[in-house]
Parts: sequence; structure tokens; C-alpha cells
Amino acid sequence: MAKWLQSGRRRDMCILLAGAEDGELTGQRLKTRLEARYDTRIDPKSFYGALDAMEDAGFVEHRVDGIADKYSLTEAGEHRLREQFEWMRETLA
Repeated sequence: MAKWLQSGRRRDMCILLAGAEDGELTGQRLKTRLEARYDTRIDPKSFYGALDAMEDAGFVEHRVDGIADKYSLTEAGEHRLREQFEWMRETLA
């Protein structure tokens, strides 16, 4: 498995991106949804560092829309997330 999915936070970020209404979220909206899931504040440097690492690995891409950075999964990111889901499904069955 790719090292990027060994982090629960990265997995959860990918899940939130995969479930986004239009396939992408602003960085702030993604961070807010993740904080709501964890019921805690996430340090912005840590959060955006994880996003940058996933982008560098080719699993997340971002584009600038006005003043907002919008993030989405790449095909590779979606593939890895589906592999993770399948492994979890098989393990829990």
C-alpha cells in the first residue's frame, strides 16, 4: 500500500473529497469538515502539509478559483481509496 494512506487523517481527507458534491472542496471547507469529524481543531500547517504531500504523490490535485484553492482526488487517489475500502470491507466481512 502506498505510504500516503498509512495516515488516518489522509485517508479521511480523501474520503471527504470523494464524497464532495461536485467532486472538489475548498481547502477551508475540507478542513472544517475534517475538524467536525474529529471534534477538534487541526493545525493549519499540519493540514495543508498533508494536502501538499498527497498532491506531490499525485493523489490530490488543486486549482485556484478566485481566492480559494479547491482540491479534488486524482484518478490515482480514487483508485487507492477504493483499494482501501475494499480491504476494509473484506477484513470486516
